[in-house]
Amino acid sequence: MALPAWAQAPEPVASPIFDAARARLADAETLRALSADGQLLYQRDRIKLDGAMYCAQSSALSEKGEFRLGIEAASKALILGETRSDQHLVAAAKRDLAIAYSYAGDLDQAEHYAQDSLSAGASDQADIAAPGYKTLGDIAVRRGKLPEAIAFFSRAQLAASDRFRPLVTISLANTYIADGKIAQARVLYDALALPANGALLQAYQRGIGNLLLAEGKTTESIAAFTQAAASASGSDAAYHRLWASEGIARGLLQQGDSAGARRAYVAAVRASEAVRARFRSEEFKTGLFGDVQQIFDRAISLTMDEGDVEGAWRLSEESRSRALLDIVRERVRSPTAADGGPATQAPDLAAMRQVLRPGEAMLAFHSLDDRLLAWVVRADGISGSVIAQKREDLAGLVERFRTAVFTRSKGVDALASALHAILLAPLQLRPGERLLIVPHGVLHYLPFQALREGDAYLIERHALAITPSASVAVQLARRTAATGGKLVAFGNPGTVAALALPGAEREVNQIATLFGDSQVFLQAEASKRQFRASAGKATILHVAAHAEVDVVDPLQSRILLAPDGKPDDLDSGFLLARDIYDVDLSDVALVTISACESGLGRIARGDEILGFTRSFFSAGASALIVSLWPVGDNSTAVLMRTLYTQLAAGDDAVLAMQAAQKTVLSQPRFRHPFFWAPFNLIGDWHMRIVPSATGVRHAQ
Repeated sequence: MALPAWAQAPEPVASPIFDAARARLADAETLRALSADGQLLYQRDRIKLDGAMYCAQSSALSEKGEFRLGIEAASKALILGETRSDQHLVAAAKRDLAIAYSYAGDLDQAEHYAQDSLSAGASDQADIAAPGYKTLGDIAVRRGKLPEAIAFFSRAQLAASDRFRPLVTISLANTYIADGKIAQARVLYDALALPANGALLQAYQRGIGNLLLAEGKTTESIAAFTQAAASASGSDAAYHRLWASEGIARGLLQQGDSAGARRAYVAAVRASEAVRARFRSEEFKTGLFGDVQQIFDRAISLTMDEGDVEGAWRLSEESRSRALLDIVRERVRSPTAADGGPATQAPDLAAMRQVLRPGEAMLAFHSLDDRLLAWVVRADGISGSVIAQKREDLAGLVERFRTAVFTRSKGVDALASALHAILLAPLQLRPGERLLIVPHGVLHYLPFQALREGDAYLIERHALAITPSASVAVQLARRTAATGGKLVAFGNPGTVAALALPGAEREVNQIATLFGDSQVFLQAEASKRQFRASAGKATILHVAAHAEVDVVDPLQSRILLAPDGKPDDLDSGFLLARDIYDVDLSDVALVTISACESGLGRIARGDEILGFTRSFFSAGASALIVSLWPVGDNSTAVLMRTLYTQLAAGDDAVLAMQAAQKTVLSQPRFRHPFFWAPFNLIGDWHMRIVPSATGVRHAQ
């Protein structure tokens, strides 16, 4: 849907809060900041390694998907190289930074450090230049700049050692195939000796299958993928068979057998359930960049094309569960549904319909490259829609809308209306029904409550909540709806004066007066140690503090609490998202993170934004309130006071949130969505609080 020119270029208005937050995130990844971090981290290491060992450690951590830890190890090598004027070590450290950022998907930073490594004056070209050019080639492929990638891979091939060259050659050949240069790819594959390395051999076999498919030799291609599946062995055999099955599906699709291709894709989806999830760096190394979500997307698309609306919805649900497993397995302990964590298996339609009350609807979205799929589930059935909106175009529109909100632009309402017309108008919502929204992709960043139809925002006509998936929604809705109201609140953690939050302290004190059984921790008492000791005793957990999203690794996102040690030892107060997995929050009905950017993180394709949201659910919480952008103290105080007043009066969470946002937007000075729309209710929309009658208790 094309937007008028006036809606495409909204007039900006200064937003210092958002600008400062964006600048902070950018500054955290600068060379100066990484050098400072490296110096501090190196000083604190009890056992100090030499530069080469830190580089090896960085590579090993990045290989496992521990990107932030890999960056920290490379930063230690960097500071050692700079201190000792060792240009080769400096170049090696920047090479490893580039690889870690590339794996993490931060392509701008990866490109920056790869180029820096090449200009650092290192003596060993095979050790530095080949990986540097290889990384630049990978980045170009992922940006769709295939001729540029071919040039970089060619330079890497010239500089590479005999051991590294086959890997580069396969990447170059795969890029030739993607760019339609089939003859050049054939020359490379014909000249390449059969790799002895198991992972590289599988990449070679898949590459041959892709080449045959590109040459139009569909039968031979299917045979090659079939052979690759049969020859897969070792601990990753299931993974290799999965991708061989995906190749067979593409071959059948090329033959025009869409029904057979659908069956093959669905079979690959089923095979994915047997794959031991972990980060797959070999996909990045060989330039194939495969991920299981691609298989789900194609299976969902073909299933929807066949008119199987329920089957497509279920596959979409399974993809969300799969992405959850992929991100947390082997990195943190994620509780199962049996011990309080979120469900990981997609429910059947009957289960979802059973938890929906009259007047409620679940809206689920799934963004594909060429279109957007949407389902509406109500107690009386399911319907599906295909919306002609490409993923890339939708992302651009959402970004323009968010920018208009951040800058408090006058054009925000036009963009809100355009998004409503695209996303919600085709779904034929019923007047006043409560909405449970399952976003996908970039829609996780969209404040649905701020979409606009006519002269009203969505929140003015519909109470709404967000859920990561239907499986999570079903599990949470089956919990006891009413619970005792014990508040545990943390506010204005005692850190350095520059980070003081007196507004947060007032916020928690005001909230505490609404609940008879309250325990409030302020300043130095609002510590990480106290959080671990007390958070699980709450039914309502409120944290008003600084929060920082780690865009490289969501599990390293952090809430800044008071340090347990010296007052200036800030890092001892960092509550990481991954730390929350180890806290038992199974009795906590609601967690509110009243902090900038608490709901943000990296999107896992097919699942929700990862970071604090996933952590608190996995620890056992039933509902969360988080923010999508930096928030203002005054408007937040009004929203929180109204929200908790409604909860204390016994309202369902979804109605309490609607009342809170409508109260803020009813005030002329806070009418703009910037002030009232950042907070999302995620999880158990039916959750209710029944307060007890004991007194407020402040920490001593």
